[in-house]
Formats: sequence, structure tokens, C-alpha cells
Amino acid sequence: MDMGGYGAYVWPAFGLTALVLIGLLVQTLAERRRNRARLEQLRGLRRDRRD
Repeated sequence: MDMGGYGAYVWPAFGLTALVLIGLLVQTLAERRRNRARLEQLRGLRRDRRD
């Protein structure tokens, strides 16, 4: 855990990296959800125009 005296720098760096990656994952999933909803909306408009 001490990592030769560098643990005070290494562990926060790992923690920050993990937080950034989790944030990117959450953002990507939210954007995917919005894109799917928008796609369904556009598909509905397309179906309405065919009728």
C-alpha cells in the first residue's frame, strides 16, 4: 500500500482515474438512452407520414 513512499500519489491517481471512467460510462449510457428515445420518435414520425 505504501508503494515505496509514492502511495500518497499513486492511490489518489487511481481513484481519480476510476471516477473519470465511471463518469464517462454514466454519460455514455445517458446519451444512448436519449438517442434511442429520439430514434423511436423519428420512427414514429416516419410511420405517420406513410399513412
